[in-house]
Amino acid sequence: MWKPPQKIRWTTGKGVVPDAATLRSSRLFAPLRVGRLTLETRTWVPAMVPWRADEQGFVTDNVLDWYGRFAKGRPAAIVVEATGIRDVPSGPLLRVGHDRFIPGLEKLVGRVRDESQGHTRLFIQLIDFLAIRRRPARDKFLNRFLVITPAHRENLDLPETTPDPDVRALLGGLDEDALKEVLTPREWQDLTTGARERVTDTHLPHIRDLPETLPDLFAKAALRTQQAGFDGVELHYAHAYTMASFLSATNTRSDGFGGTAKNRVKLPLEVFHKVRKTVEQDFVVGARILADEIVDGGSTAQDVQWFALEFARAGMDFLSLSRGGKFDDAKQPKMGDAAYPYTGQSGYECMPQFLSDEFGPFGRNFAATKAIRTALKKAGHHMPIVAAGGIHNFETAEGALQDEVADIIGTARQSLADPDWIEKLAAGQNDQIRTCEYTNYCEGLDQKHKQVTCKLWDRSELDKDGVALSVDGKRRLIAPAWDAG
Repeated sequence: MWKPPQKIRWTTGKGVVPDAATLRSSRLFAPLRVGRLTLETRTWVPAMVPWRADEQGFVTDNVLDWYGRFAKGRPAAIVVEATGIRDVPSGPLLRVGHDRFIPGLEKLVGRVRDESQGHTRLFIQLIDFLAIRRRPARDKFLNRFLVITPAHRENLDLPETTPDPDVRALLGGLDEDALKEVLTPREWQDLTTGARERVTDTHLPHIRDLPETLPDLFAKAALRTQQAGFDGVELHYAHAYTMASFLSATNTRSDGFGGTAKNRVKLPLEVFHKVRKTVEQDFVVGARILADEIVDGGSTAQDVQWFALEFARAGMDFLSLSRGGKFDDAKQPKMGDAAYPYTGQSGYECMPQFLSDEFGPFGRNFAATKAIRTALKKAGHHMPIVAAGGIHNFETAEGALQDEVADIIGTARQSLADPDWIEKLAAGQNDQIRTCEYTNYCEGLDQKHKQVTCKLWDRSELDKDGVALSVDGKRRLIAPAWDAG
């Protein structure tokens, strides 16, 4: 992963320890209305992909244990990981592209209800993503994947009748600099990082038709999650995926769904409206978007504030704000690996580490989040905003709420480090909280598609009866139980 050149070492701490009176009067422990639901507190576990579904995308016992463990800590809300809306294979990622996935999701809802004793609201993040291929070997790319065109023959000064095998043989004999001159920039990128579909590839029928197909796909997926018992959905409009790519200023489609900000927000709004019309009115529908793309040519802060206003005007129930995580600046993957959108600077901004610059890894998205929330309030909108990124103790969380940065506090890595941290805080046992160290050990596992755990607890009590272990048998899969007594 990219790191700031300063590499200043930051450490986390428990911050100011609140007494009982402070907790009672805090915003963090105050209820909040989201759509037609009320959250008991402002605590929120954002979506994290733990790689625990099976290869067909079904809920497994490990999935149930994962979310059940978070629910034991009684956060006000949990957002289930990015869940695919299409009925296509996508590895050990949850899916909801067919009715056959509903029974497993019903079990997941029931598990969270039971473990939290009804205190935790459960949402699910719905995602669409386009195809991405692993970085190929040079010979394989030139001999199998590259489509030979007249431009290749022209660049090689070959007759138009030169057979494809002869063209490939000549390409294979070129050095890297010469080959780069013959290939198009897109072909060179496909060779050096792996092929990746983009929303601007409108020469491909399935990409051209996305504005027609996606609203219905999202709506049907949302309806299935409602039937499974979820309280709502979070539409994934962030990071490197399809809907975020439509919102991005890099979207140059010329069919009315790209170019200007008005055109770029058109499909995300159409998806929202179709979902909203399909599900019941008390079913919460929100979205996760980027407060800042952190890539050259990406959407501006003014674009994002305008998008947020459009979503609020449309009646969206909440916005959860993230940052970065784009393919645009991802590092070159190793041969045989796919590009990972959290390895460049935008990826760092999404998941900042303890090695940072003078601004540190804590609350890096606060300024952009506050600007969006302020713009909404100024326009008379009261759509709740979720802030996330480097929030690991009461002082940081409460400070963000008091400073009007957001209405809800999202803690992913801190909740992974200690699923009970909110309960411990409420019980006055702040000294027992495991505080995230932001080493991004968990992110490293995610990048390798390994079951995600936290180094603060995954080697603890491995021999204890009933402890589920990772595939390699070296790590426990969920945090140890907390004895509140």
